[in-house]
Amino acid sequence: MGHVASPVTMRTLADRLGVSVTTVSNAYSKPDRLSPDLRDQILATAKELGYCGPSAAGRALRSGKTDVCGFLFGGELAEAFADPYTVAFLAGLSETAEKFGASILLLRSPGDGDDAESQLLQRAAIDAIVTCSATSEHPATELLTQRGVRVVGAQRAEVGDWVAVNDVKAGRLIGKHLAKLGHRQIVVVVTGETPDAEAHEITPKELSSVAGRFAAERFQGLAEKLPEATFRIVCGGCKPKQAGRLAAAQALDVQDRPTAIIAMSDALALGVWDAVRERGLTPGRDISITGFDDIQDAAFVGLTTVRQPIADKGRFAGRLAMDPDYPQRQITLPVELVVRSSTGPAPRI
Repeated sequence: MGHVASPVTMRTLADRLGVSVTTVSNAYSKPDRLSPDLRDQILATAKELGYCGPSAAGRALRSGKTDVCGFLFGGELAEAFADPYTVAFLAGLSETAEKFGASILLLRSPGDGDDAESQLLQRAAIDAIVTCSATSEHPATELLTQRGVRVVGAQRAEVGDWVAVNDVKAGRLIGKHLAKLGHRQIVVVVTGETPDAEAHEITPKELSSVAGRFAAERFQGLAEKLPEATFRIVCGGCKPKQAGRLAAAQALDVQDRPTAIIAMSDALALGVWDAVRERGLTPGRDISITGFDDIQDAAFVGLTTVRQPIADKGRFAGRLAMDPDYPQRQITLPVELVVRSSTGPAPRI
């Protein structure tokens, strides 16, 4: 059998150079404590021996910090990069994390009974984690808090750290707008798990468990401003644009067609838009379409929506995650109605 070379460590370098291990460590972590010549000598010898520097895990263990902020995404990770809202949020989050010298680790939210994913999340080497849901909605967040990991939510909650918008108010803005236009037959479109990849109706009581607390709160605001309206809530699946197409198809391919479709996000609304145009209908004239968020494509197609400052939301979430001394731990950002061509008076039926 061939001889297996011993790994090169700080001790190896120290012995070769006749210096202490602390001196070698300072060459990497505290270079100002060494003369330039000595540091250059240490780094040159390290390169010669194939030493790549101190272990990041060991350094984190000694300091108690990893300089990593986790982002908990509630779905397949590949979908995070296909969702314009998440991309904008991550851009803001990353911007703040970099100012603190930290990196972002994308983590998948474990489903019910997914012990392997839960254990992976609990072992993740992170200083803090940002979740798109309320901090109280996921059992793993309590375990992370017990580990000393700061948990920041992106929805309002009674306790914990969060940065969010007032989703009830956002719903009221859309509801008031459609009420003025005379809409009474309304379909609400949401994302969530669907059996056999088919769109299906859910009740208002199921909204929070199927689509999330934010959807339930937006619907609450809608219903307050549209007390005479008849609502159907349709869930089209977990992929927003596809879900919008499927849910809208079910809503439109009936005799008693709605006068307005409210999508709980702009990404959903763009799918609704496709289904409406495929049927030869004109948004804003034959049927009104609204969304939430005001992503870039919303302005391009002329979608009426509720604007929220998505990138700022990510920036503030990063600040709460990386700065435990930031005084304001629950932040509500403003929303505003943006009226475009996708809404108009309800057609006379």
